[in-house]
Amino acid sequence: MQKHIRPQIFVTNDDGYNAHGIKVLLEELKKIGDVLCIAPTHGQSGMSHAITFSNPLKMEKIQEEPGFSLYRLNGTPVDCVKMGLDKFYREQTPDIIVSGVNHGSNASICAIYSGTVAAARDGAINKIPSIAFSSLDISSSANYNSWKPYINSICSQVLKKGIPSGVFLNVNFPI
Repeated sequence: MQKHIRPQIFVTNDDGYNAHGIKVLLEELKKIGDVLCIAPTHGQSGMSHAITFSNPLKMEKIQEEPGFSLYRLNGTPVDCVKMGLDKFYREQTPDIIVSGVNHGSNASICAIYSGTVAAARDGAINKIPSIAFSSLDISSSANYNSWKPYINSICSQVLKKGIPSGVFLNVNFPI
């Protein structure tokens, strides 16, 4: 099998494919790798590791261009991870899974309930380096531009140096 030249980055969130935070994340990650994004059709905050088993999952392609694909899925963040790994990464796993940027804190006890964190945790369970990004600012129009260099730096360092198998990062940006 041919090895990809650019890192393969798999992105999801729990706020939905059209959320402001994921748009900022995608903009930054497209600079450092080829990006596949599968995110929930609607917000799925607080779903933790929930999976859908009583309704059929439907995935729809929203956008595709060289090095970037965006899909929405009528499921939870963990459904998005499982669907992506099953449908797009059977032969070779992504180099990294990145979830977020979540609108709201995922520190302390919130990390247990967060769909954003659960998606990264599911990546770690599958032995894929994973990162969850969240913001303490819950506004749908929050200005995340000052965090772009940190997103780029953290993701680039994980891609370059790795993290221990089974470990994921949970990064919370202040207001």
